[in-house]
Amino acid sequence: MAEPKFLAIGVDTVDAEQGAPAPDRLISGDPKFRTWNVEEREGGLYAGIWESTPGKWRIVYDEWEFCHILSGVSVIAEDGGQARTVKAGDSFVLRPGFRGSWEVLETTRKEYVIKL
Repeated sequence: MAEPKFLAIGVDTVDAEQGAPAPDRLISGDPKFRTWNVEEREGGLYAGIWESTPGKWRIVYDEWEFCHILSGVSVIAEDGGQARTVKAGDSFVLRPGFRGSWEVLETTRKEYVIKL
């Protein structure tokens, strides 16, 4: 059977992967991640849903990522730049070379598309 060309993005379509920030990147708290990686394509394209409980850690982006916040509140701060609070309904792109921190104030869930 041919692969379907329409793919719904949701937490009920695949099992969640569990995770956490690398210990050397953790700044505060005990954040836990759940990731529902719904799409993965050759050439480094990924799409799905990610969720984190409260905490703060350093982030370093080598990839390009589009994010759409579904729920919760987080603060993303760029090294040498400003901190931005993101909440449900906000969309943004993190470009390769972004360095800073991600702080989850209220458990945050986002949809993402990543291109390596």
